[in-house]
Amino acid sequence: MTLILASSSPRRRELLSSLGLEFTIVKPDIDESQRPGEAPLHYVRRLSQEKAANVAARLSTPAAVLAADTLGLDEAGEILGKPVDPDDARQMLRRLRGRVHQVYTAITLRVQQAETSPQQITSLARTDVYMRHYSDAEIEAYIETGDPFDKAGSYAIQHKDFHPVERIEGSYTNVVGLPLEILQAMLAEIGWPHNRLR
Repeated sequence: MTLILASSSPRRRELLSSLGLEFTIVKPDIDESQRPGEAPLHYVRRLSQEKAANVAARLSTPAAVLAADTLGLDEAGEILGKPVDPDDARQMLRRLRGRVHQVYTAITLRVQQAETSPQQITSLARTDVYMRHYSDAEIEAYIETGDPFDKAGSYAIQHKDFHPVERIEGSYTNVVGLPLEILQAMLAEIGWPHNRLR
């Protein structure tokens, strides 16, 4: 059975590759807008499930489809999206500075077989992220790199020069975009062969 990653994220691709798994990539095509009144954790779970279903519906052979969606929540419970411009990134990084926020990733595994109903499981990972007291000058230098603009919360935990995070409680790979510990447990649950995992 083929493993398909329903994501074009280079970070998710790198994380999945680190497990030694062979997979192909099919980008989902869904509306990722949050619905009026939709709670953030329902939103992130729904998107992961819709991404998996969208890709699975386009397949003609048996496959296991892996989809994920990640979001951050600040101390007020507001979603930390991707910045629209440098000012937005600047404001977000100042808001997070010296504080704790949460990163959630919902993972959905959907197994499509020819003669049986789809098997689907969804799990949710949470990591508490404590940001260090970086300076305004560090924020400006980081924005100049262009790195914040495709990142929820305007930062990458793995950025070596900015290194904005002081410490975390929970999964590091969750903050990058794919909690590998949970994924490995889910693959075992659907019966993925152990000899195909590092």
